[in-house]
Amino acid sequence: MSHNSPGIADILITIVTITTQILIARRFFSERNKLPAPVSRALTCILCVLWVAFVCAIPFRFPIFTQALRWVPSIVRGVLIATGNIWGMTAVASFCIYLVWNFFASGREPVHSPERRRLIQAAGTVAVAAPFAVVAFGAIVERTNFQVKEIDLPIPNLHPDLEGVRIGQLSDLHVSPWLSVRDAGRAVDMLNECKPHLTVVTGDVITQPGDPLDDAIRELGRLRADAGVLGCLGNHERYVQCQDYETREAAKVGIGILRNQSRILRWGNGVLNVAGIDYQSRRDGPYLVNGEKMVVPGATNLLLSHNPDVFPVAVTKGFDAVMSGHTHGGQVTVEILNRTLNVARFATPFVAGLYRLRGRSCYVTAGIGTIALPVRIGAPPEITVVRLTRA
Repeated sequence: MSHNSPGIADILITIVTITTQILIARRFFSERNKLPAPVSRALTCILCVLWVAFVCAIPFRFPIFTQALRWVPSIVRGVLIATGNIWGMTAVASFCIYLVWNFFASGREPVHSPERRRLIQAAGTVAVAAPFAVVAFGAIVERTNFQVKEIDLPIPNLHPDLEGVRIGQLSDLHVSPWLSVRDAGRAVDMLNECKPHLTVVTGDVITQPGDPLDDAIRELGRLRADAGVLGCLGNHERYVQCQDYETREAAKVGIGILRNQSRILRWGNGVLNVAGIDYQSRRDGPYLVNGEKMVVPGATNLLLSHNPDVFPVAVTKGFDAVMSGHTHGGQVTVEILNRTLNVARFATPFVAGLYRLRGRSCYVTAGIGTIALPVRIGAPPEITVVRLTRA
């Protein structure tokens, strides 16, 4: 199956959002005559603009259409995607709240007090508007609130000379109209200040065709670490078809992109074998075909994989640890009854943080950038430093 085939999640999101927009349109046009004429005209104009953006954003959810629309300027594409997706997805939450509120409000006895009626109407308005307020906070504040996260990465039989080695990680920058080159540079500076022994970049440097890949690579070229900078490629490099170009240009600024390759690093008598793979998709067949050939007996074997789903297979192939990204930590995460809920959980069990399997470890970073919605809620952008420790 082609990697350009649409995902089930994209199809479901599209169906739900289109259905919601149809219901909103029917409700609005049936009720707008009750509004003052200037208000009715203004709302009609605003909704028409949002509906145009919403419709224009739909093709960009599917890689097959993204390739055909490469000619659309990056900033235009970014505005359409952000506006259309924010309106489309946030409207689903708001419309559901409206339906629930309307159900309970209509089931109550008539309110004869004008003051109480206004209070109930105001409460309903606030409830319906709440999702938009939350999204605005996630877009304006939390989206660029970069945080450094340091964690221990347990490794079985770790050589004493490797204990305490610190590996910095940047992932999912998605440099685009919604993550500027300047912000990417700020993330680079923050990681450099941590002074890691080794730095890795685990894919998705950009999002769409036309994004400033050269500028992003230039900023990544400022990464500094004692043992150098290594990396792997993500699914968006694949969508944009820039894998070879990015690999060449990254090498020019000192970043070694590992494409089914490995590199041996030494600290004293400790040997760390770092392997990297291109983005692995279920649609391509089994994960890590011939991956065992990159494993070095007697060394600590670390795999860089954009997709964390490879972790169970990596364990069977002989890798001691995996460092991944891809999920954005869910990007929009809500905690209910001590459980986090986000879209990423429908796609993978490895959403964010440290996972253990048969004594091996996988760390999934929340990464830096965003896709679809230029919003972070409950999953702040993360600059990661992992410290190798004995399991």
